[in-house]
Amino acid sequence: MKHSFSKDILNIDAAKEADNICEQIRALLSKQLKRRGLVVALSGGIDSSVSVGLAAKAIGPEKVVALLMPERHSSDDTLDLSKSVAETFGVKWFHEDISGVLEAVGFYRRYDEAVRKAIPEYGDGWKSKIVIPNVMESKGFNLFSIVAQAPDGSRVQRRLPLDAYLEIVAATNFKQRTRKMFDYYYADRFNYAVVGTPNRLEYDQGFFVKLGDGAADIKPIAHLYKSQVYQMAAHLGVPEKIRNRPPTTDTYSMPQGQDEFYFSLPYDKMDLCLYGRNNGYTPADIADALGLSPDQIQRVYDDIDTKRATTRYLHLSPQLIEAVPEIK
Repeated sequence: MKHSFSKDILNIDAAKEADNICEQIRALLSKQLKRRGLVVALSGGIDSSVSVGLAAKAIGPEKVVALLMPERHSSDDTLDLSKSVAETFGVKWFHEDISGVLEAVGFYRRYDEAVRKAIPEYGDGWKSKIVIPNVMESKGFNLFSIVAQAPDGSRVQRRLPLDAYLEIVAATNFKQRTRKMFDYYYADRFNYAVVGTPNRLEYDQGFFVKLGDGAADIKPIAHLYKSQVYQMAAHLGVPEKIRNRPPTTDTYSMPQGQDEFYFSLPYDKMDLCLYGRNNGYTPADIADALGLSPDQIQRVYDDIDTKRATTRYLHLSPQLIEAVPEIK
């Protein structure tokens, strides 16, 4: 029987849930993964911060390594916020500035060239980000635009041609895959396992890079809606500055919220829509709680279904032509 829908429907007993997650981490680490500790990439965001806190609680901070991997497009406060988390939970941390690696593979050049397909004047000193309309503005199509800021502070926004959009995304994926390379370097160095940090909204909707931040040995918060991750953060004692920071991709050189780039709505409303979709609530059932019309909720439901279909391949293991029965 469905519960009456309200904004509080995602409230959890964070202490009980933390104990359950930690118990599962210990079991997986010793029985399945057979590794001595955990590596977590720290971004200064809520998900990686909670993942570090849970890892430290589960196996002790002395068995956890946090990696701080900013690059020249990262927010100015990314490094300090990440350090504050590592220090809060008492874990060892390493700083790897990945700008040099990205320069070597031509990321910055490739990115700039792709942006210039929409904004020819784009060059040194400019900053940019990709945006999409939210559900309040959308006419049923998610058309991507590039927003760029010139060195003098003026801004321009242009519609992105498909080829330019694909080039930009392909180039920025270098960032996630480079960070994952370092994750596994440290995991191999210490005989540790790699922690993935997606929450349920990101995991369900394919908001990750295959063989980038999608690659991991254990994903301890993939069953938690992002609203629940914030509840967990408060319970664990994640620094308040991070708990109050709006969710950001920290991928583009201009500040960019996740709802600007990928999700139809801010995370709290997206969580409720995803929960509603997962549990058989109609758009009319949840519209009042979200302050949206049933038609707008239906658009979000449709977008959820579309993202699940189009990103399914991200979840797939490599496909074999024939089964190899000895390996399961």
